[in-house]
Amino acid sequence: MNCQICGAELNDDDKFCSSCGATVSPDAPRFIITTTPTIQGYKIKRVIGVVTGLTPRTRGVLGKFMAGIESMFGGEVTAFTSELEKARIEAMERVKNKAISMGANAVVGLDLETSDMGFQMGIVVISATGTAVIVEPEEN
Repeated sequence: MNCQICGAELNDDDKFCSSCGATVSPDAPRFIITTTPTIQGYKIKRVIGVVTGLTPRTRGVLGKFMAGIESMFGGEVTAFTSELEKARIEAMERVKNKAISMGANAVVGLDLETSDMGFQMGIVVISATGTAVIVEPEEN
C-alpha cells in the first residue's frame, strides 16, 4: 500500500505516513498540540522542525476608552480579555496550519508568550512556538 499524498510505501498497520505525515487510517487520532515534550501513549516517529504563529492585536479607540473606565474600578479589564483569548487561539491555529503544511500530525513543546510592542501604541503580540512532529500510537 502507498500513501495517496506522497506515494511512500506504507505498512498495513500504519496510521500516518512516516514520510509526509498524512493520515492513512480512519482510526488515526486528530491533530494533537501539547506543551509537553512527549505525548503519553504516542511515540514520535519523526521530528520535522520548529513552527511558529504570531498575532499582533490592538484595541481600537473605543476599546481603549472602555478599558480605561474599567481600570479605574480595578479588577479584570474585560475589554482586553476577549481580544487576548482570540489572539491565543489564532496563534495556535497558525502553528497547527504550518505544521500540517509541513506534513506533521502533532506539535509538541508548545510555548505561548505575550509581549508589548511598546511605543505606547497598545499593540500586544501573542507568539506560539512548538515542534512539528509525526506521532503514532504506542503498541500495548
